[in-house]
Amino acid sequence: MDNFVRRLLQASCAMALAAAVAQPSMAQSTRKTLKTANRFFDQENYRAAIPFYEQVLAKEPNNAQALFRAGISYMSFDKEKASDYIYKSQRIKKNVSKDVEYWLGRVDHLNYNFDEAITHFQAYNATLKKKDTRKVEVGQLIQHSKNAKVQFNSPKDIFVKNLGPSINTAYSEHSPVISSDDKLLLFTSRSENVTGSNVTGDDAKKGKGNVAADGEYYEDIFEAKRIGDDEWEKPRSLSGALNGKGHDASIQVFDNDTKMLMYRQDENGDIFYTERAGGDWSAPKKLNGNINSKGFESDAFITPDGLTIYFSTSKYSEDNTLDIYYATRKPGGDWGEAKPVAGINSKYDDDSPYLSRDGKTLYFSSRGYNTMGGYDIFKSDYDSIGNKWSRPENMGYPINTPDDDTYYRLSPDGSYAYLSSYRIGGYGEKDIYTINYIKNVTIRGKVFSARDSVSIIPGVELVFSGTQADKTAISFRDVTKPETGDYSVSVLSGRTYQVAVSKDGQNITTEEFAVPVITNDTSSIVKNFYVPYVDTTSASMFAFKKIYFDTDKYNLRPESVRELNNIAGILKANPGVNISIEGHCDSRNTDEYNMVLGQNRSNSAYNYLKKNGIGETRMVTVSYGERRPSAPNDSPENMQLNRRVEFRVILKEGQTMADLNKSANAGGATGTGTGSGTTSTSASGTSTSSSTRTTAPLQPGKTKVKTAEGTKVKTKVDEDSDKVKVKTESENGEKTKTVTKEGELDSKAKDEAGDKTKVKTKVE
Repeated sequence: MDNFVRRLLQASCAMALAAAVAQPSMAQSTRKTLKTANRFFDQENYRAAIPFYEQVLAKEPNNAQALFRAGISYMSFDKEKASDYIYKSQRIKKNVSKDVEYWLGRVDHLNYNFDEAITHFQAYNATLKKKDTRKVEVGQLIQHSKNAKVQFNSPKDIFVKNLGPSINTAYSEHSPVISSDDKLLLFTSRSENVTGSNVTGDDAKKGKGNVAADGEYYEDIFEAKRIGDDEWEKPRSLSGALNGKGHDASIQVFDNDTKMLMYRQDENGDIFYTERAGGDWSAPKKLNGNINSKGFESDAFITPDGLTIYFSTSKYSEDNTLDIYYATRKPGGDWGEAKPVAGINSKYDDDSPYLSRDGKTLYFSSRGYNTMGGYDIFKSDYDSIGNKWSRPENMGYPINTPDDDTYYRLSPDGSYAYLSSYRIGGYGEKDIYTINYIKNVTIRGKVFSARDSVSIIPGVELVFSGTQADKTAISFRDVTKPETGDYSVSVLSGRTYQVAVSKDGQNITTEEFAVPVITNDTSSIVKNFYVPYVDTTSASMFAFKKIYFDTDKYNLRPESVRELNNIAGILKANPGVNISIEGHCDSRNTDEYNMVLGQNRSNSAYNYLKKNGIGETRMVTVSYGERRPSAPNDSPENMQLNRRVEFRVILKEGQTMADLNKSANAGGATGTGTGSGTTSTSASGTSTSSSTRTTAPLQPGKTKVKTAEGTKVKTKVDEDSDKVKVKTESENGEKTKTVTKEGELDSKAKDEAGDKTKVKTKVE
């Protein structure tokens, strides 16, 4: 805590004591409890003070002084509760403290209420005398709120994730260090699990057992093994060899993870190193006098070649603030004279240096520059031509927050980072988080007609519209392919898109599609769209599915048999439709071999359909071998897509797909022909040629007819609706039943062998 805040707290304590003495009606026990709370508060032992203030408030919920000081105590543990308590204290007693406007500004800033924070800081500033040195510090706080507002309103597309309760506790966790294989995490904690945390009685009262002056446990170093992407084993304390009498903190592992830099509370704070000996670490040794001093050395980083160290020290500062320095050494030698890192240090604390693996980017924490408040993470790029570091750049929100953000450390592959931070929603005090840049993800799929969920629609435009984190509009577009109906777009993940689906310039539908956060470079998501569209210009009504084959095989798979049964049913219901059966292969063998294999595959489908009653004259076969791949032959998955048979409708001379679809919708589904398809029966029971089929006007009532072939046809037309029911039965036992109502056609057929076929569709 800085001196400015400490002075305010001392003044507040004196006022609270005076207020307590001035209330003779206060119960003796409450007065004693408040006195205990104030004593801990005075020692900046806020965790210990809070329970006593809460005891007072349980009896006197409107005790303004207890609310005010409890609110200040909560600022490190629960920012929202801190705000509630301080605001309530002012409502009860407007002048609860002469510094209340300052503290209201602080809690509003921490809770992202930047405009309100500025107002409170300005009000507090107005109470200070012209030459009061606190005016400079209040001016800086106002600037922090202005900086924070700018950063918060221009967020980066970054995913911040808490490391979870296996690592983080209600106490402070910080200084993450990750091993080179990304499987071992070393970190620093002040939790209940530290050495001596269970000390009780007189030792605890005397501050022994690793309990610091602020009432919290001294820092210890822990390690945890990764057991999953987001899972860690229970952390193990390294207190045996590494933890001293005061604070001990992890800094960096180096030399193939065989050595570790660490901080130890020795002579105001120094940098040590330790070596792994078997399964544990050796006794720490202090770095030489060119690095450590009687000042405060807090953090460091050694480059991969082991010849340069960057470290933060207060040794050279006139006002005890931290600056970043570096020193070099020759192989086998010791560290030489320290020099400042030019262009990096501000007039405030600059700490926690860390270099990218290539040495071209320096990351560090600073209270200076355009910080959002407290420490922020900054980066600077090295200019090899000018031999200097660029002006530090704030890494922005949400990497940085209005509170302290420190110890930014990249993962071994540089794809994400760790940092320590006080954030709303954490487990208590400072927690360890991971920082992932949100990546693009490939969305792929097809567009189907919602009428049958089978017919693909080519030539459909899909536009994915969304926003970046800073609300900038973004959009991604593709058009479904003519052959397959596929589309593929690469979109920024972690947001909801409005997907506009259109064809020929006309909007079909608009849907919302939420894309989850993706943080790797290889993810894809399958998203098919089912839209209310009927393609009357293509074979959408007869867009038969492809069937697939095993490598070098042409026997039918079970799923292929199911699709062939479906095709047979549709062909039986539409005797005017003829098809081409086309065999394809992957590129594993020669062209000549694949031409024969492709023909065998088409013959397999042909023979099955023929066996199921489809006339020979309605089908032709062809082989394309490997000459028409549907995907590149560059993976097992793509090769599977190429081992296929496709079914295409054959149009008669002068006929269009629109004609065929119209003919089918007009009554083709009621046909009974299973041979060449030269005859069919209309809804009126009239036998006609399939090429000149017409539909006679329907009259309400019932009719029964028998065709020349002996087929019985029963027709029923409702009086008050467009419902039409047609039943047919041939002499050889074949039966059909077709119901048309309000544009829906439902047809069922049973052939001579007893096999059943169902067709349900919408008549346009």
